[in-house]
Amino acid sequence: MTGLGTPFPSRQRNDIVTTAEITPAKTRTPRRLGDRIFAGSSVFAGSLILVVLAAVSIFLIAQSLPALMADPSAVTKDGSGFWAYVWPLVFGTVWAAALALLFALPLSIGIALFISHYAPRRLAQGLGYVVDLLAAVPSVVFGLWGITVLAPAVQPLYAWLVENMGWFPLFAGPVSGTGRSILTVAVVLAVMILPIITALSREVFLQTPRLHEEAALALGATRWEMIRIAVLPFGRPGIISATMLGLGRALGETMAVAMVLSPAAVVSFALLTSQNPSTIAANIALNFPEAHDIGVNVLVATGLILFLITLAVNSGARLVINRRKDFSGAN
Repeated sequence: MTGLGTPFPSRQRNDIVTTAEITPAKTRTPRRLGDRIFAGSSVFAGSLILVVLAAVSIFLIAQSLPALMADPSAVTKDGSGFWAYVWPLVFGTVWAAALALLFALPLSIGIALFISHYAPRRLAQGLGYVVDLLAAVPSVVFGLWGITVLAPAVQPLYAWLVENMGWFPLFAGPVSGTGRSILTVAVVLAVMILPIITALSREVFLQTPRLHEEAALALGATRWEMIRIAVLPFGRPGIISATMLGLGRALGETMAVAMVLSPAAVVSFALLTSQNPSTIAANIALNFPEAHDIGVNVLVATGLILFLITLAVNSGARLVINRRKDFSGAN
């Protein structure tokens, strides 16, 4: 016998049992065959990328160890060793790519903004097709253009710069008589990476939320102010990604640099002289056909250095992008 305030335990137990009995069991919906095939293919493709990257890394390290551990006199004729041999190549690679990026980045962003926000629709579509087609031009064509057209055309300008601004270290002489200098290579590389940066930046700018643009214009902003406060902040991660892709191509470009540049084992910031630091990729292309024994390992070791440079550049870009991954939106 229970009081008025005493619960009914037997009734509660019955209620619990009844509730458990009438609750339907959760069954797992079987996945379709197409879903399983697609999921398996995606996992396989992602794993394959890691396997290929690991295989390339193992190959480069294994083939580079003989050169890194060899006697310095076996690596270079003067006995300076591998690091003295590769340092001018690293400098030339980074210097040429940085100059190319300095020329290409502002122009690419300007073209992308013109296509996405200023040009009429028909003109924008035509320019977009031209930019996309320019990215498909082989590098050897750019190299031929740099030798036959660009270098002779800019040589008088180089001579004028050395004569009138030779006091500035970057324009110090003697001037190259053929126009084939590191500055010419930088211009060729800038033209090569320009369509990559432009195409990706254009697509990012087109994804800016329309409400952001209309809100800026409604507050009285001009078109340029709207781009500065709405479009560019939204597209900053995409611009960084496009820049790193362009920089990766500039760092690894081979034929155009090998055809245009007159290489030398020097470390110099002078832009207009005939003695210019070579790049790692161009040095491998020029010397690999005649390399043998330890010379092959030395070239592979320089390739390992280039691999580490590109990996460091892309990792740094990924860190910068991840800092802004929460800022997103779409039309």
